[in-house]
Amino acid sequence: MPVSQPTVQVTNHLDPDQLRQALEEDVRAGLTASRKWLPPKWFYDAAGSELFSRITRLPEYYPTRRELAILRARSADIAAVSGADTLVELGSGTSEKTVLLLDALAEGGRLRTYTPVDVDAVTLEAAARRLAGRYPGLAVRAVCADFEHQLGLLPRAGRRMVAFLGGTIGNLEPAAREVFIKGVRATLRPGDTFLLGADLVKDPGRLVAAYDDAAGVTAAFNRNVLRVINRELAADFEPEAFTHVALYDARREWIEMRLRADRDMRVWIDQLGLAVDFTAGEETRTEISAKFHPEGLRRELAGAGFEVRRLYTDPAGDFSLVLAGV
Repeated sequence: MPVSQPTVQVTNHLDPDQLRQALEEDVRAGLTASRKWLPPKWFYDAAGSELFSRITRLPEYYPTRRELAILRARSADIAAVSGADTLVELGSGTSEKTVLLLDALAEGGRLRTYTPVDVDAVTLEAAARRLAGRYPGLAVRAVCADFEHQLGLLPRAGRRMVAFLGGTIGNLEPAAREVFIKGVRATLRPGDTFLLGADLVKDPGRLVAAYDDAAGVTAAFNRNVLRVINRELAADFEPEAFTHVALYDARREWIEMRLRADRDMRVWIDQLGLAVDFTAGEETRTEISAKFHPEGLRRELAGAGFEVRRLYTDPAGDFSLVLAGV
């Protein structure tokens, strides 16, 4: 009996004009604020994606290893409890960890469709074709979209498990996080589930080290946002004139990454017609990474209308995966 061939379909809800407009709006708003900021999504051009891939392999950066350990141990249970035949992955990137979930769904005889969602169309399509070749008969319906703002455009067929892995939920401030989780809930139907990866609160020294590695890879990743602005908006940032800073805010229970100006300087952003002044020692926040307590995760999910079915952690209690239903 012939084996059915995998099929790949890529739907792009973004265009270069939209991305360019979003970048312009973020840079203008962030760099003219009284306390300067830039959103972390602009780290991720090709160079930034490669740097982040290197970060995940650093000895100091535990989250990827801990999440993988949970997936290796618990994917079969996740697949069984979810009953899903369709996996939707938000911020899928290279989909490396996804294989563990897809294997578990396939072994349970339920896997029908995989929908990776990401803003990088090139990485998205490459990962989609690689995974389609691994699973005969799998329909891969890739979607290029900004999942923070375009959740309503995602396909709704099948019994879905929506996965948001890697602790990326921590990049959202509490108000934005609430909006996002409620947005995910609004797209789901009875029988669908939500699988959320979240880093847990732990010793501040370990947390800071994970975002300020000895080899300087995270520092290069942080400065990459300035290189993106230079290239896309014809700016004249000197990235090496900014020092990478990572600190833990114990009150908010999150890591902040910042770029600190080493001297007074003026940066010209030609495409915005904007001059931005920095004073020596001034810091621009580029990322937060919130850390969670298990009870806090349960509370936030319940507040959005989810019922937590499983909460898994690695043996060290460093990271968590939460499976919630509607």
